[in-house]
Amino acid sequence: MQKGVATVAQLSGFDEIIDARTPAEFAEDHIPGAINLPVLDNDERIVVGTMYKQQSAFDARRLGGALVAANISRHMLAVLQDKPKNWRPLIYCWRGGQRSGSFATWLRMVGWDARQLEGGYKAFRHHVIAEIARIVPTLALRIVCGPTGSAKTRVLEALAAQGAQVLDLEDLAAHKGSVLGALPDRPQPAQKRFETLLWDRLRRLDPARPVYVEAESRKIGLVFVPEPLILAMRQAPCVLIDATREARLAFLVRDYAYLGDDVGALQDKLHRLREHQSRETLERWKSLAAVHALPELFAELIDQHYDPLYHRSQNHNYVNYADALRVDSADLSEAGVRELATRILAGAAG
Repeated sequence: MQKGVATVAQLSGFDEIIDARTPAEFAEDHIPGAINLPVLDNDERIVVGTMYKQQSAFDARRLGGALVAANISRHMLAVLQDKPKNWRPLIYCWRGGQRSGSFATWLRMVGWDARQLEGGYKAFRHHVIAEIARIVPTLALRIVCGPTGSAKTRVLEALAAQGAQVLDLEDLAAHKGSVLGALPDRPQPAQKRFETLLWDRLRRLDPARPVYVEAESRKIGLVFVPEPLILAMRQAPCVLIDATREARLAFLVRDYAYLGDDVGALQDKLHRLREHQSRETLERWKSLAAVHALPELFAELIDQHYDPLYHRSQNHNYVNYADALRVDSADLSEAGVRELATRILAGAAG
């Protein structure tokens, strides 16, 4: 191993992980727990890259070197000024090249045992993909099924509160999965970020215990569930929440109440169903949205969109759906959801 270099397998052996890439690269994805101390900001990287292609490599390196030195100096006088002598950081950039190499060299000259990540973020990215594929087959997945409005996410939360292992894909994806599922206060992560968050969750699960996960399609909003996971989910045993239509409707009206705060956004979401519903139906639904008639709107969505779609997909996608452990419910309040979780765990134990 080259001196001053560490591998992805050694990530946990450092006091701090520093991402030397641009803020834009960091925002798309980064190693969990890393801090962003860019040696070039977004604009500076574009300028240097353009100069490299259009002018000369020497001129680009001369300018880049000056900018990198200035930015490293700024970080050392600010974020890093109080680090003790025995502080041990790991620095990475895109491929483990000049950006992280320059930063690590400066820190080693100060006297810190700074290491550079071999292969950079690209090596970490390969590790994430490989580890998802390795970990998934070791897990005892249990798929929580049920039509829209069955409070499946809330049941996962209640299962976790009662000590069960859960994998909440919709939380990682910041999306509820349906056409109305975008969250008002959380943008969705980039695909790479979603997969990193997923890997970080998977590696903490105990393969000796069941892992409850909600039935999903391949796509949750704008992100895709990695192929190894979606295939394993579709082969796993199922738990079916069989809630009454009345309970589901009451839950949807509560859980999606925020949709009434922005009528225009709700109408735009409804318009995305134009390939599945007639123009007359969509206009009626938009009219219901305009007058904040969410109970009436959700009732029609259940009967004319969600339930037909659910019945077409679940039996086809999940091979053990017909043999699912069934738990019925006429109450999807907080207390009712807690009771559902208790019954699921009791049924699974039996």
